Amino acid sequence: MSAIKVTGEKKLVIVSGRAHPQLAADVAAELGTELTPADIRTFASTEIYARYGESVRGADVFVIQSHTRPVNEWLMEQLIMIDALKRASAKRITVVAPYFPYARQDKKGRGREPISARLVADMFKTAGANRIMSVDLHAAQIQGFFDGPVDHLFAMPVLLEHFQAKLDPTTLTVVSPDMGRVKVADNWSDKLGAPLAIIHKRRDPRVHNEVSVHEIVGEVEGRMCLLVDDLIDTGRTIVKAAEALKEQGALGVVVAATHAVFSDPATELLQSDFIDSVVVTDTLPVPEEKRWDRLTILPIAPLLARAIHEVFDEGSVTSMFDGAA
Repeated sequence: MSAIKVTGEKKLVIVSGRAHPQLAADVAAELGTELTPADIRTFASTEIYARYGESVRGADVFVIQSHTRPVNEWLMEQLIMIDALKRASAKRITVVAPYFPYARQDKKGRGREPISARLVADMFKTAGANRIMSVDLHAAQIQGFFDGPVDHLFAMPVLLEHFQAKLDPTTLTVVSPDMGRVKVADNWSDKLGAPLAIIHKRRDPRVHNEVSVHEIVGEVEGRMCLLVDDLIDTGRTIVKAAEALKEQGALGVVVAATHAVFSDPATELLQSDFIDSVVVTDTLPVPEEKRWDRLTILPIAPLLARAIHEVFDEGSVTSMFDGAA
């Protein structure tokens, strides 16, 4: 009996949901390839259907979906796409969710609450995902919710490059908008060689998206302040933080965030006189009506493409961040 002859090379397949097709196309272009065609549609009953236009048997498939609104629809679409790939004999399926859905529901703050981020990870696993890739998870512990490799990417290098060219570190203070972001802000402080300040805030657990700012720890008077956060939702937290900084004598306030969730009325609030400029990445689509002249959107596709290339090539994703991953 003759030995089985192994032929062919590994096949890289990039597929995209309908939430942010431009990002997926940009990632494919960075990788020198094209998106694999998929017939994805929503029936009159609102059920979602997905079928791939060519064989994915034995392929290393990356399913890109940005979880913008309506989050539940795009999550269900990605799950159905994963299921179709599993049943089409894809060799490995990687969920690429630049903004992880339900990431803020990562723990129980009070009794009788869900841990929805864990539920989402379980659903990805059940659907057939072998691996997850995401950018700036709201809480690093989400990596432990998935029983398999999780590539936690950081947008900091993308944002840092922009600010290093724009801001003078000698008059700069990096500001954490709350205690939960101190570690992230501290990393920024080290990289930029600027001191750190922290805003202590209280949030009423019974009222969503409402924040009352208390005191500022650190030197901000006469300095340019860089507020860093992982996401901006309604913008209320950031605007109140900027207002507190200006009241303490800050020369200016620049905001940096990875995920532009921008739920209403964020666009109006962020155009406040207390904020000089806002810089985000395009992990989520930002429609024209939610853009303004002091908003800068940086491309995340090169970062995602490099990580996908490392995973496909069995390389090191950690090495992309000097071991910080």
